[in-house]
Amino acid sequence: MQHAVGAPLPPPQGPGNGPAGWTHQAQHPGHVGPPGPPPPPALQGQGWTGPAPHHAPAPVSRETTGHIQLPPGGPVPLPAPPAEPGTGTATLAVLLIGPAGAGKTTVAKLWASRRRVPTAHVSLDDVREWVCSGFADPQAGWNDHSEAQYRLARRTCGFAARNFLANGISCILDDAVFPDRPVVGLGGWKRHVGPGLLPVVLLPGLEIVLERNAARSGNRRLSDEEVARIHGRMAGWYGSGLPIIDNSTYDVETTARVLDDILARSIASPPAW
Repeated sequence: MQHAVGAPLPPPQGPGNGPAGWTHQAQHPGHVGPPGPPPPPALQGQGWTGPAPHHAPAPVSRETTGHIQLPPGGPVPLPAPPAEPGTGTATLAVLLIGPAGAGKTTVAKLWASRRRVPTAHVSLDDVREWVCSGFADPQAGWNDHSEAQYRLARRTCGFAARNFLANGISCILDDAVFPDRPVVGLGGWKRHVGPGLLPVVLLPGLEIVLERNAARSGNRRLSDEEVARIHGRMAGWYGSGLPIIDNSTYDVETTARVLDDILARSIASPPAW
């Protein structure tokens, strides 16, 4: 029932002075909680006790998430050369390539955390394992299902990288990209991220890779035969023109420093890929 402005209002409906005990401003002694919303200007001083009028929310654009406007995530161009040693404050998109056990994830995380500008790390394996029920584990056999999940994870990583970069946050991705599969490997990353992606290969000796793989657990640990096969295929990167780091004798911190120096040179003279 509606009442005209200034007309007598009905008596309170509950222990408070509004419907279902709702109270406004003048609270009972001992009331706990914030005061209710103020009355609309037109009803102030009229004894109004109801809730504030409902206003329909503004329509949300497709380009927003909540109230945050998302910038366009277009192909990533090459960054400008840094004006100081190393990568400095350049906004970068990096792809760290290597076999299982090369130390890609560990090195990528340290390099990202040591930069003086915001930098994110995205691991293809981590994103791939977002699939819980129905996860296609390549250890159970490589097939169309596992291939499709790899492609989906790569697109997801590329989308994440473009959005980080569009917000001024550098991004380093890691993946075991094979040189003999350019279409789904480097070609796929270039399509999803852009020509400004800087690839670097991390390739220690086989003995080191086998030792690191043995320390793994779960589905990240591969058989020695599989590790040797992957490492052998990775040898195809030699002569490819991409920068290669043999971190067999480097600790993680040294490898991260070498990576930063190589990336600085790649910005000044991008590898052909």
